[in-house]
Formats: sequence, C-alpha cells, structure tokens
Amino acid sequence: MNKSVKFEDTKVNVKIILAGLWASVTLCYLYGDYFELYTPGKAWGLLEGENLLNSPLKLLTASAILAIPAAMVFLSLILKPVINRFLNIVFGIFFTLIMLFIGISSFSDWYLFYIFLAALECIITIMIVKYAWQWKKI
Repeated sequence: MNKSVKFEDTKVNVKIILAGLWASVTLCYLYGDYFELYTPGKAWGLLEGENLLNSPLKLLTASAILAIPAAMVFLSLILKPVINRFLNIVFGIFFTLIMLFIGISSFSDWYLFYIFLAALECIITIMIVKYAWQWKKI
C-alpha cells in the first residue's frame, strides 16, 4: 500500500518569484544593518557622529540605494515584462557586486554575521538575475 500524499505543484509566475526574492534580500539587508548595531563601538560611534554615513548627502545616497530593493518588490509585480526583466538584471548585478565588495572588505570575527548575510544576499541577487534572464518569451 502506497499512502504517500501528493500535493499540487502550481507553477509560480516569474513576477511573483522576483518580488519574493527582492523581499528576501531586503530583509537580509535590514537584518545586517540591525545586527551591526551590536558590534563593538558601533552604538558609541553613532552617538558621537563617527560613522560611515556622517553627512546628509551620504545618508541620502545610502537611503536611495537601499530603497531600490524595497521598491523592486512592488515594481516586479506591476512593470511590463521588457522593462521588468531589464531592471531585475541590472539591479540584480549591481547589488551582487556591492555585496561582494562589502563581504570581502568585512573580514573580522565581529563581522562573520555580515559575511554570511553578504553571501546569502549574493545568492539571492544572482537568483534574481537568473530568473529575469530566463524569463520566457511568448
């Protein structure tokens, strides 16, 4: 007797996959920035104004860059396929390169969590590029 349970395996639209991947990478970025607050000297540096984002322009630039993945969650669902595919490939490659650079430059015991998240973020953004690149044409 074979009593195995079979589940329906529904094909998921590529737009939903891309939105889910952008949501996942956005959460990883948020967790990485949050956990960084627990590294030695970080909170003190924030209070003293001694941090990487120590000017209004740098803070605005960082905000604009990090708004892209969050916006791509929604944009991946609503944009027409041609522009959607293009933006997912371009931004996927862009954020992969950023995280490779950050991961490589973050080697220390206190930043092992950051290296782990950077590697995971690279995997996710590479998956974004892969799904967008392989988007089927009708």
